Amino acid sequence: MTLCLNIINHSVKLEMALQENLSVVLHAAGDLRLEQRAIASPRSHEVLLKINSVGICGTDIHFWNDGEGAGFAVNKPVTLGHEFSGTVVKVGSGVQHLKAGDRVAIEPGVPRDNDEFVRNGRYNLSPTCFASGLPPDHGGMCQYYVHDASYCFKIPDSLSFEEGALVEPLSVAIHACRRAEVKIGCKIFICGAGTIGFMNLLVAKAMGAAQVVICDLSSDRLKMAKEMGADYTLKVEKETAVEMAQKVKVALGSMPDITIECTGAEICMQAGIYATRSGGVLALVGLGHEFANIPILHALLREVDIRGVFKYCNTWPVAIDMLAAKMIDVKPLVTHRFALKDALKAFETTKKGLGIKVMLKCDPSHLGQ
Repeated sequence: MTLCLNIINHSVKLEMALQENLSVVLHAAGDLRLEQRAIASPRSHEVLLKINSVGICGTDIHFWNDGEGAGFAVNKPVTLGHEFSGTVVKVGSGVQHLKAGDRVAIEPGVPRDNDEFVRNGRYNLSPTCFASGLPPDHGGMCQYYVHDASYCFKIPDSLSFEEGALVEPLSVAIHACRRAEVKIGCKIFICGAGTIGFMNLLVAKAMGAAQVVICDLSSDRLKMAKEMGADYTLKVEKETAVEMAQKVKVALGSMPDITIECTGAEICMQAGIYATRSGGVLALVGLGHEFANIPILHALLREVDIRGVFKYCNTWPVAIDMLAAKMIDVKPLVTHRFALKDALKAFETTKKGLGIKVMLKCDPSHLGQ
């Protein structure tokens, strides 16, 4: 009888918990609210997740400030969040590889159609791709969330939930370094020491880059970049793009084979073209304005390949394996943590550029994990 009562009590507690789903909802530019939202039931191919950790991205700040960003616009209320991890609570009838209790990192981009891009293995380019946290698709800044089970990846017990959430920006870097064709012994120039710049630094080094120079406006971030493996750092002040490129050449002793631009700033795109050696690659990762003035003739005459990088593709298993094998350490990037109820403070901290990665903790019992 006692066992039966315990099971009933547990069931009641779970049912009560599932009635509460505190969520960070953006209604329009500048209008960020904490609301209780309905919890969806997983369809046959989906799982219901209890979210633990969610990273705040620069794109989230753009949505909050401007009501748009990365080519997406807020036209109706949307739950933000695309860097997240959690625990499986319930599985759909057709899910075989996951069960309740599994800890997972979530890939937010899910193709809706089996179109030519999906068939060619580049599903990130599918125009109908679902994208968690990018309007109009709801994301993971909430307590409970439903997602396609095929895009939920188990993480080993050796990894924290925060590392699981950081698989998303790590995947951006893996995809960027693949697109740029980073090789053993190459020299690399990274523009921007934010989360994505740091991730590209770590991945490039893991892939065999011999020397990496990274630039930024912040001395504190450059100091951290040095601690995380950058060979050289350059503080950007009032240089022209040509002057920036010359400083990169002096630091490396030659022009870099590859430039990975992570800021979206026009001057950094210009510097990337001027700096990169003839026949090299400029990978554009940072999201800036729709149009930019760049010295295209310099790229043309010296055959500098300009390659776009959009999100990621087939990277989650690799990223998780790299973290589990201790090939890279992303833990130092998390500098601030806030409970979900303090989301506005977390957004303000990110907007001010304090620290590196601000993490929202959606499960009150796991604030330090």
